[in-house]
Amino acid sequence: MGEPTDDTQMGLRLLGGIMDAYKRVFVTGGAASLLSRPKPVRRTGFELDMRIESVARETDDVVGLTLRATRGGPLPRWRPGSHVDVFLPSGRQRQYSLCGDPSDRFRYRIAVRLIPDGGGGSREVHETLRTGGGLRIRGPRNAFTFIDAPSYLFLAGGIGITPILPMVRAAGSRGQLVYVGRSRDTMPFLHELPGADVRPDDEFGVPDIAELIARAEPGAAVYVCGPPPMLAAAQRHMFELNPTGSLHTERFSALPVVDGRAFDISLARTGGTVHVAADETALTALRRRLPDIAYSCQQGFCGTCKVGVAAGSVDHRDRLLIESERADHMLACVSRAVGEELVLDL
Repeated sequence: MGEPTDDTQMGLRLLGGIMDAYKRVFVTGGAASLLSRPKPVRRTGFELDMRIESVARETDDVVGLTLRATRGGPLPRWRPGSHVDVFLPSGRQRQYSLCGDPSDRFRYRIAVRLIPDGGGGSREVHETLRTGGGLRIRGPRNAFTFIDAPSYLFLAGGIGITPILPMVRAAGSRGQLVYVGRSRDTMPFLHELPGADVRPDDEFGVPDIAELIARAEPGAAVYVCGPPPMLAAAQRHMFELNPTGSLHTERFSALPVVDGRAFDISLARTGGTVHVAADETALTALRRRLPDIAYSCQQGFCGTCKVGVAAGSVDHRDRLLIESERADHMLACVSRAVGEELVLDL
C-alpha cells in the first residue's frame, strides 16, 4: 500500500475525534449519561414454580418471603436492582424487588408492605400466603440497573430499601446508605444494615433530601428509592449539587399524570363510556367500571394492562410496546388519547 494522502489523513483524524467524543459522553459518563433514563425491560423472563420456604414478619406491616424452586436446583442469576413478577392465587400480578443475596442460587427473597387501600395484591400476600405454599413467578428482570461507579450514595425510604439492600452489599466500602422512614419500627431490615445512617422522622424530622444528596462524592452514582416527594426532590437537586454524578431512581407507585387532557373511553365489548379526567390515568378510570381489569406496575413497563384499541389515536407513554403494536394496542396505566375519545376492546 502507498503512503496515505492528505485527504485520507484528515478523514482519519476526523474519525478519531468522533470516537473520542463518543467515549467521553457514552462510555466515561459525560453529560449525556448523567440522569438514568427509562429503559425498556425484557418482556419475558423465566417462568418458575416456586415454594414458599419461609414467611418472616419484618415489621407490623411488612412480610418477607423466601422462595425456592418447587423442583429444586439453582435459580436464574440476578443483579442488584432486579425484580420478579409474582402471580398471586387470585390471578393478580405484581412486581416485587429481590432483596436477598445474589450469590445464593437456590433462594429468592422479596418483601411486601401492606397497602390497606391499594389494589388488593399486598393484602392477598399478607392474608393468604403461608410457608409451604406454591407461587408462580416470572423473571428476574431489571429496570433499576446497578452500574459500576467510583462511589455510591444510596437513599432509601421505607419499603424502598428492598432494591437498594443488595446494592449496598455489592458496593461495600464504596457506598454510603441513608435510610429514612416514619419510625424505626416501620423500617424493615434494620438488623441487616449496621453501617447505615438511619434517620426516622420521629427522631430527626422530615429529611432534607438536598442536604442528604450533598453527601455524595463528586462523580458518585446516587440511587434513590422511596415515596414520590423523595424522588422529586432528588431529581430537582441532584445536578446542581453534584453535576458530575449520576442519578438512578425507582418508584413503587403510579407515575403522576403530566400534561393530561380529559377524554372518553368507549367499551366495545361490554358497552358504555368511561370518562378519564385530565389528572387521572385511563386505568384508574377503567377500574371504576371494570374493577377486575388486570394491571400491575402502573408505570408502563410490565405490559399487564395492555388493551386493544379499536378506534382513536393514542398518546403512547409506555416503555414496552414495539412499533408494530402501537397502532392497535396501548398500556392503560400511562397512555392516553390524542383526541377526545378512544374505543377499547373491553
